[in-house]
Amino acid sequence: MLIGIDVGGTCTDAVLLDGGAVCATAKVETQDDLLISLGDALDNLLKGIPSHKIERVVFSTTLVTNLIAEKKYDPVGVVIMPGPGRTFSDLRDQDDVFCLNGAIDYRGREIIPLQPSQMEEVLAWLEAKGYNKVAVIGKFSTRNNSHEVKVADFINKHHPDWQVEMGHRAGGKLNFPRRIANTVLTCATRQKYRYFTKAVRDAMARRNITATVFILKADGGTLPLSASEEVPVETIFSGPAASTLGVQALTPPGETSLVVDIGGTTTDLALVLSGNPLLASKGAKIGERYTQVRALAVHSVPVGGDSVVERVGKEFIIYSERMGPAYCLGGPMPTPTDALRVMGISQIGDEDRAHEAMTILGAPLGMGVREVAQAIVNLVIDMVVVEIERMYMEWEQEPAYRVWEVIQKCKVRPQNVVGVGGGAAGFVPQIAARLGCTPILPPHAPVANAIGAAVARPTLQVNLMADTERQIYIVEEEGYQGQLAGKLDELSAVELTKSWLLKRAEKMNLRSYVDEIEIINQDVFNVVRDWQTTGRLFHISVQTPRGILAHIGTGGRFLP
Repeated sequence: MLIGIDVGGTCTDAVLLDGGAVCATAKVETQDDLLISLGDALDNLLKGIPSHKIERVVFSTTLVTNLIAEKKYDPVGVVIMPGPGRTFSDLRDQDDVFCLNGAIDYRGREIIPLQPSQMEEVLAWLEAKGYNKVAVIGKFSTRNNSHEVKVADFINKHHPDWQVEMGHRAGGKLNFPRRIANTVLTCATRQKYRYFTKAVRDAMARRNITATVFILKADGGTLPLSASEEVPVETIFSGPAASTLGVQALTPPGETSLVVDIGGTTTDLALVLSGNPLLASKGAKIGERYTQVRALAVHSVPVGGDSVVERVGKEFIIYSERMGPAYCLGGPMPTPTDALRVMGISQIGDEDRAHEAMTILGAPLGMGVREVAQAIVNLVIDMVVVEIERMYMEWEQEPAYRVWEVIQKCKVRPQNVVGVGGGAAGFVPQIAARLGCTPILPPHAPVANAIGAAVARPTLQVNLMADTERQIYIVEEEGYQGQLAGKLDELSAVELTKSWLLKRAEKMNLRSYVDEIEIINQDVFNVVRDWQTTGRLFHISVQTPRGILAHIGTGGRFLP
């Protein structure tokens, strides 16, 4: 039996699967004390089910996304070593950034040593600014991490209680600005993410659940809970990834669909093309900055069923923030959920309070309750449709989308709009009508996120760089730098990379899931000196395929 749990900002959804069938579902309110929410969801699922029958538990969560979006984290001091070349003036001019002069070149050779006096300066700067969280990033630290290690050790020697994160551990690829973003976000979120993982462990232990626990990543794969603590930033967009996989699992294999997940706080958009979720080629984008986090091509619209609605003059405004549940559920402010209740589209909450909410908004304008409700519903639909059209412009630039169009032999957009989440039934049919598409509300749509989490396959990726002239190689994800044992050619370079992926799988107890390894990048460059080839540089990337373990049948019981 498999369990999937999606911890959202409004609700925590859970599902129990057995042999591809839904046995039980649960939806509870997400509380400040996550242990209560997780416990309530598990207790609803496990009525009459012995804990030893649970084989695997997967969580998805918006915790990291919300922390970053709302900037609810301590400030981070950033120490960078950009070296010669590009000036990175936009980074140097920021108040929270200090530049050190030490430098490593692209092959991992030290070209400018660190200056002890300047390390004293950076320590004094951090102390004066009041930072106790520090991100240390060198441009080519993935090729040689010695400078980052020296700076981090120096800071920790004087302040062992400070949290110091290094760039080569937070992001394995060479893109310097994106690795800075990864490292800063890792530093900012690690402490609060561990609060979440502690709640998960406590909830499991109190119910004697000994199954392996995984966390869903932004790319639709999973990581063991303990491994996710090392890279909390990988769980950005975990919630939208869960809804995308949920649609993949709840629709027939090979379907092409626009995914619209309408929750209490946000509406998440994604694409499934011929049965495969679209991957963002540039990685996850936070604000205006890209990160090195592999992610599905998802987008969150800041409007949901619990968004606050106010009257400003003669207009109604929907705000992005949530101030509690809908008015019809005892909340303080009118919301789109109240509008759906008045329209008879939803049966959630108290009808009289929903009418009262619409009266509060419409009475000063002489508008009836249904007229107000329709206006609010239209506003939500307008906002979502505008974002869908905008996102299509971005999605159509993705390499995977272009390949899909070539296979279709024509330029065409998906004609199915699959709605999931608590607000799907109320809004998705009208959104689809605006787009000229077919609306689909699959079984178990309100808990599709939890289903997506439950069926997600574990994924691993390893990037290896080898320099035969210097007889060294680097495994970026492990932060490992070692000596080559002998000669290396293209075939043995790939086999060496695959062996490290298998080691990583063993370390994470994922060996049983590695039945296929894909080569996703294979570059070879000659090193030439005095017109002679003196060595070769290998860049090899391998991964286990993303995907779902099974498609879900119908049936099951719903636990409110």
